[in-house]
Amino acid sequence: MATNVKATEAKKTEVKKVAAKTPAAKTPKTKVTVQNATRNRRKVLRGIVVSNKMDKTGVVEITRKVPHPLYKKVVTKTTRFKFHDENNECSIGDTIEVMETRPLSKDKYFRLIRVVEKVK
Repeated sequence: MATNVKATEAKKTEVKKVAAKTPAAKTPKTKVTVQNATRNRRKVLRGIVVSNKMDKTGVVEITRKVPHPLYKKVVTKTTRFKFHDENNECSIGDTIEVMETRPLSKDKYFRLIRVVEKVK
């Protein structure tokens, strides 16, 4: 019985010595750079322009259909977002695509990608 205890203690000390000799234990910890990290995909939404009275800013209305949580009937929900329009090229009624971006003002965090369909 005493020999088994001595044998297990000897094995433990050998494991500790081997672990100490491995290169992973000796190498200093390096700081990971954030430059190599990839960005997440940005939301791209399609909607209709409802206002363009501001300079370089427009309001787009996004319509989506979702089931009601209790009654399961499909309900139409609309959301309005302000978007950045650098060249003031959108007019009311145009169908456009906007992309999520960094906050450009208090409530403007989308930018115009392209005009899908001009109003006639």
